[in-house]
Amino acid sequence: MLAKRIIPCLDVKDGRTVKGINFLSLTDVGDPVEMGKRYSDEGADELVYLDISASAEGRSTFKDLVRRVAEQLSIPFTVGGGISSYDTAGELLGCGADKISINTAAVLDPSLIGKIAKGYGSQFVVVAIDARYSEDDGIWHVTTHGGRKSTDKELFSWAHEAQERGAGEILFTSMNHDGMKSGYPLDTYSKLSSMLSIPVIASGGAGNMQHIREVLSEGKADAALAASIFHYGEIRIQDLKAYLKAEGITVRL
Repeated sequence: MLAKRIIPCLDVKDGRTVKGINFLSLTDVGDPVEMGKRYSDEGADELVYLDISASAEGRSTFKDLVRRVAEQLSIPFTVGGGISSYDTAGELLGCGADKISINTAAVLDPSLIGKIAKGYGSQFVVVAIDARYSEDDGIWHVTTHGGRKSTDKELFSWAHEAQERGAGEILFTSMNHDGMKSGYPLDTYSKLSSMLSIPVIASGGAGNMQHIREVLSEGKADAALAASIFHYGEIRIQDLKAYLKAEGITVRL
């Protein structure tokens, strides 16, 4: 059985790791390279760096950061945030990123998934999906622009389309659960993982180790991604992996 992966996520603005709520009230939580090295030493399987700088200057700073991360880290890392073209994806891969994550741009132009996959390989393409469940119609509605805009796409059909277009992984965040630290929608992850042939990364909802165990077992997710519980030391990665192993889940120690 393939080992389940633990993936810290670092939001980066102007070269620093920040944490906030919906990109507001941002707090500086450290140097992204130093934090990445620490997480690597603690046993993280991969990292995700998200560029939340809006300006062109911020984008340039982010590329420099990706180069520094690539020079100093030995574990794979994904970069995302505002990647809207084949050329930008290629530039970030050229800076040393192992994968790129696309979200809003893929919804607006689904052909972008295939273009990047054809040029660089499916293993480089992570399609991130932010969806919100509606009690009114029982549908997971795909959103864009950090969850601020609703679309006519539905979670399961969009995830399947992304896979068919060449995505190598799906990173799904439930907007209903994100930041709540009350656990994941396990039935939804289980259904998503069962219907796809590519890995599913669970994001948003982890408040304790049990939540992560549940989404990796009952939810059938291939990996769990989190930010604040790692940044603020609420859960240490080596402790989490020891717990998961004791619970019968295959992880790399």
